[in-house]
Amino acid sequence: MTTHVETEIADQPACWQRAVELAATPLPGLPEPGERVAVVGCGTSWFVAQAYAALREGAGQGETDAFAASETPAGRRYDRVVALSRSGTTTEILELLGDLRGTVRTTAVTGDPATPVMTAADDVVVLDFADERSVVQTRFATTTLALLRAHLGLDVAPAVADARRAVAEALPPGVTDRTQFTFLGAGWTVGLAAEAALKMREASLSWAESYPAKEYRHGPIAITDERSAVWMFGPAPEGLEEQVRETGGLWVQPDLDPAASLILAQRLAVTLAAARGLDPDTPRHLTRSVILRPAAG
Repeated sequence: MTTHVETEIADQPACWQRAVELAATPLPGLPEPGERVAVVGCGTSWFVAQAYAALREGAGQGETDAFAASETPAGRRYDRVVALSRSGTTTEILELLGDLRGTVRTTAVTGDPATPVMTAADDVVVLDFADERSVVQTRFATTTLALLRAHLGLDVAPAVADARRAVAEALPPGVTDRTQFTFLGAGWTVGLAAEAALKMREASLSWAESYPAKEYRHGPIAITDERSAVWMFGPAPEGLEEQVRETGGLWVQPDLDPAASLILAQRLAVTLAAARGLDPDTPRHLTRSVILRPAAG
């Protein structure tokens, strides 16, 4: 039986295309060029925030920081704070938006229009066509990133084409035989690497981690051996592929847009989950949204 997450992974190219079309319409609340912006999220949304922040600064549109919602600095001045929340119910997001009300303009990007975030933020962008039934987040995160990339004026059409390849082609040879996974990125793909590692831990309970690519040689490479796969998002630092191969590790560097490469990593996580008899729709210890109980008075 096909799981919800498998259906949602396969639906990503269509969702990205809809996001590109949506980005071509007026979207009040998304950052304008020159604004100083903080982007916040929890879990997957935090990693998407990291990717977007790097892309926005790289596009010359203004200083952009990314924070886990629970670690957002108090008192730092921004023109706008953008909160990413698939469920619209995450406690840390709602608390932060409440704390910021009246002090800075806020925008929420969410998948569910029937949740508290709709009134917690000043502006809201709803991607209900990318919402999900699975606990493990896939298409909402990547669709949010597609929307934000397109809103920056970046050409997302090649990424959509690569996404169609990523849902159809075979996984990289030999990768399902490995048991330890390291994901590497640089610039905006550092967030994608972190998200890929999270998917592996959530769905398949795999030993997975992530690093900025140039940091990998500063210690983490010590764990790499014939059990390892090292997956690079985007261009690799010179000589790194050869060093990984010398350790016995499997080098993986899909010839795809980095966001489409993330789709392959999602598929790997689900494939390994099935091989281990796990249900990727309901990973252990996790819920769709983290809703914390108020502290006892």
